[in-house]
Amino acid sequence: MGTYRVGVLGATGAVGTEILQLLAQRQFPVGELRLLASPRSAGQSLDFLGESLTVRPVCTSELQNLDIVLASAGGSVSREWAPVAVKQGAVVIDNSSAFRLEPQVPLVVPEVNPHALQTHQGIIANPNCTTILLCVVIYPLHRVQPLRRVVVATYQSASGAGARAMQELRQQTQQILANAPVTTEIFPYPLAFNLFPHNSPCNDQGYCQEEMKMIQESRKIMGIPDLRLTATCVRVPVLRAHSEAVNLEFTQPFPVAKAREILAQSPGVELVEDWQNNYFPMPINASGKDAVLVGRIRQDLSHPCGLDLWLCGDQIRKGAALNAVQIAEYLIAKGWLL
Repeated sequence: MGTYRVGVLGATGAVGTEILQLLAQRQFPVGELRLLASPRSAGQSLDFLGESLTVRPVCTSELQNLDIVLASAGGSVSREWAPVAVKQGAVVIDNSSAFRLEPQVPLVVPEVNPHALQTHQGIIANPNCTTILLCVVIYPLHRVQPLRRVVVATYQSASGAGARAMQELRQQTQQILANAPVTTEIFPYPLAFNLFPHNSPCNDQGYCQEEMKMIQESRKIMGIPDLRLTATCVRVPVLRAHSEAVNLEFTQPFPVAKAREILAQSPGVELVEDWQNNYFPMPINASGKDAVLVGRIRQDLSHPCGLDLWLCGDQIRKGAALNAVQIAEYLIAKGWLL
């Protein structure tokens, strides 16, 4: 296997720095690595395999002669620069919402729909973090017994809003413990010792953007365009790793023991259940892990064809950076990069 010229756009952000760690940890075949960011963030130095690399401002010339661009710099940046990179021969794996719902752009979770990568036209979309975690867990069950309805409530950590949001939570916690005034900059309300519905804008039906992402993206990824899915997304005072309470309705009854057996063997999933000690997935245990932790799988007492479960997954890792790197690895393995 040869090496590849890789660009990381948004290299200084929480997801960008995680991508760098994963490229090193997974021994990705990097021949040349170019770190790119906005002019505001350019000039910083980041370490990769013991070498200090300078972050450069993104421009047309910096996107030349790259094979892969892993982008995590936001929707407006991706809309501007992803087509430029593709025009010059790169495949862009984009972590923003810019292209996710465009019909010709694959929206991919490698454990669920890697076949969609074969038809890419240069841009591949990385799904929303909560959507990735959900699909990794529920798709193996859907393959055995078709889903009819999904009801999910999310408990989303500060990391979903970036590195500055994580720092704001730390700062607010210190302020409250010191009886000092609480300052807010990233979030509209104090997050420390508090929680609030996800602060993305709401539509006329009362669903926020985050909830609509889960609905629309899950349908596209799993290939179930008519899937009935409803979500309530909540921001909670956790630094890193999202959690989700999930209620599933199938076409037929789904034995709990069978669901546990399937999930214990599913790629990207780790079953965590100790009923005697009431020990199940927690964000503190999911942080830094590749797998999505799932547990507390039980029969829905209100419906004969229903199951309830609880999951936790690292939002920065599998919810963003790892999924993107796995897509790149799959493209290389299948020879679908070009």
